Amino acid sequence: MDVMMSARARCPKTPCSREGLVVGVRTGVRRAYTLLEVLVVVAILGTAAALVVPSMSSAGNLRVQAAVREMVADITFAQSDAVAYQSRRAIVFYQGEGRYALCEVRGALIDPAVDALFDPSRPNDRYEVIWNERNTGGAAILSVDFDGDNVLIFDELGGPVETATGDRPSSGGTIRIRDAAGQTFRITVEPYTGRVLVDREN
Repeated sequence: MDVMMSARARCPKTPCSREGLVVGVRTGVRRAYTLLEVLVVVAILGTAAALVVPSMSSAGNLRVQAAVREMVADITFAQSDAVAYQSRRAIVFYQGEGRYALCEVRGALIDPAVDALFDPSRPNDRYEVIWNERNTGGAAILSVDFDGDNVLIFDELGGPVETATGDRPSSGGTIRIRDAAGQTFRITVEPYTGRVLVDREN
């Protein structure tokens, strides 16, 4: 009995045999992953890859959409600026390039080198937009048609007009933008209201 008590006294918190040896304690055993745990991890990684791959492939689409959104925002700005200052505004588009300029209308002739709106955040303090090929997916202005011209003019009420000095309403027009991958978007400016619509052609 004294031997049993001394053995328990030596290892009071672990199960002991009559000889005083520790029973049920494993040493040096490594725990491995079960097949179920490995399958769960593979399923999670597969789901994540399925979500990431399409978003990476649509990066070019997002770039050209950024160029389209920028142009729509600038058209809307030119229209609201004409109303705010009660002075005509024009946008000169350069076909075949990713470039356009917002201008004041001072007479019958609109020259972006002289009439461009002041913008201190841009080069030469002129409101001229030049798309970065890398950031816009190589987007460029494919075609422009505003009453047979490449210039969109807003009068003091924000309505599109045919000429810089005339009051005849414009019949509206379109700008087509294409990126390096061949995606084409059409921006339509409606007559009278100057409302801007965007459609994807392909």
